[in-house]
Amino acid sequence: MIHLTQYAMNKPTILQMIRAPFLSSIIAPLLAGTLLAVSINEGFHLINFLLVLVIGVGLHAAVNVYNDIYDTIQGTDKVNVHRNEASGGSGILQDHPEMMGRMFTLARGSLILALAGTVALTFFVDRSLWPHLWFLYLLSAFFSKYYTAPPAKLAYRGLGEVSVWFAFGPMAIMIASVSQGLGFHPQVYALMPATGLSTLSILLAGQLIDLEADRAGGKHGVASRLGTCKTAWIYLFVQLAIVANVIVMAVLFPTPGWPLLLPLIPYLLIFPNAVGIVMKHHDHPAKTKQGAKLTVLIHVVFSFLLIVGMGLRVF
Repeated sequence: MIHLTQYAMNKPTILQMIRAPFLSSIIAPLLAGTLLAVSINEGFHLINFLLVLVIGVGLHAAVNVYNDIYDTIQGTDKVNVHRNEASGGSGILQDHPEMMGRMFTLARGSLILALAGTVALTFFVDRSLWPHLWFLYLLSAFFSKYYTAPPAKLAYRGLGEVSVWFAFGPMAIMIASVSQGLGFHPQVYALMPATGLSTLSILLAGQLIDLEADRAGGKHGVASRLGTCKTAWIYLFVQLAIVANVIVMAVLFPTPGWPLLLPLIPYLLIFPNAVGIVMKHHDHPAKTKQGAKLTVLIHVVFSFLLIVGMGLRVF
């Protein structure tokens, strides 16, 4: 009885299984996209916002769980000796292989939750936006499973980076905009790149750490194909592209534009240290872990201040 009780206490929770802390990667663009739509439309639809959160969280939870499942099945996570809080998966299925069935149930349930949110949101947006809403859901659902699942295995075929940027940038911003009744708009396009690039920076830093495991499991992302040195330079370019995107928004968006410069604060205070580690130690996984952790911190602070900046323009 004591043994069973201890097992129950040590059993991973749903929040651990979906890697809840990383849900900020989808919540941030949904909030930013919503605030932008509100500033343009000068109106806010609370139910629509809550439904788009359900959709986004459901889809992101699904991709996190499916990623753990198929990286385990295909061997990548099994051979990863550098797992950490910034990369390498949750490790749940390595410690609890008997939970595979529950993980599948959770991933499918997350997609169903997102589907239910999409069906409900359909009744609250203009009919002309229905094709956009459903295209975004179906494409997101495809990415959620087939980012790592066969036969597509996007992350294993060199398409993972594009998928991550597209899902957490343009697609997330667009579905938030659509949920508030705003379709394609020049300001929406301007906001699209940054959030996806921020999430992509985490992926690139993680690939430097997971390189050996990725190659052993046949997961051929940027680092696996190009090596760590070129990946470090791509990491630098991606981060600088985020800075450029923020400056462009601050200049081109209607006044006040200064709040949009707030997300640059982590690039002044944290980024120099992070990029120094990544560029110097790109081929030493143990040393690169600190750079990956700082990259996650940059992402979190950037996302928070982007939301604050967008909010200040509204209120």
